[in-house]
Amino acid sequence: MRHQVLLIAALSASILTACGGEPADTRPGQPVSARRAAFKKILLAFEPMGIALREKQYDADRFIAQAGELAKVKDGPWRHFGPDTNYPPTHAKAGVWSEAERFSANRDAFLQAVDGLTQAAASRDENKVATAYDAVHDSCRSCHKSFKD
Repeated sequence: MRHQVLLIAALSASILTACGGEPADTRPGQPVSARRAAFKKILLAFEPMGIALREKQYDADRFIAQAGELAKVKDGPWRHFGPDTNYPPTHAKAGVWSEAERFSANRDAFLQAVDGLTQAAASRDENKVATAYDAVHDSCRSCHKSFKD
C-alpha cells in the first residue's frame, strides 16, 4: 500500500512538472500582467455586489461604496491592450486587435454599464440596482465570449 502511495505521488509530481504553467510576462512594463491585475481589481470590486444581491443582503450604503470602488478601477485594464501585447501568457483572443472597433465598443458598453450601476446605487432602489448590476455582468460576459480564451 505504501508503495502505491509513493508511486501515485511521484506520478502526480511528474505530471505537474510537465505542465510547467504559463510563461512569465517579461516584456517591458509587463502589459499582460498589468491588465490581468487591473481586471482582478474590477472583479474584487464587482463580485461582492453580486453576492449581496443573490443572498438578499442588499445594503444601500455598502452598495454605493462598492459601486464607487468599481467606478474607480473601471478604466484600469484598457491602456494595457497595446498593439504588441498579444503574446503568452495572455488569454485575449486575436480579435482584440483584429476587431479593434468591436473590442472598443464592448469596452465602452462596460464603462457605460458601470456608470449606470453607480447611478442606480445612488438611487438606493434595489430593483434598479439589480437591473444595473445585470447590465454590467452582461457586458463582461459578452466581451469574454468574444475576446477571451
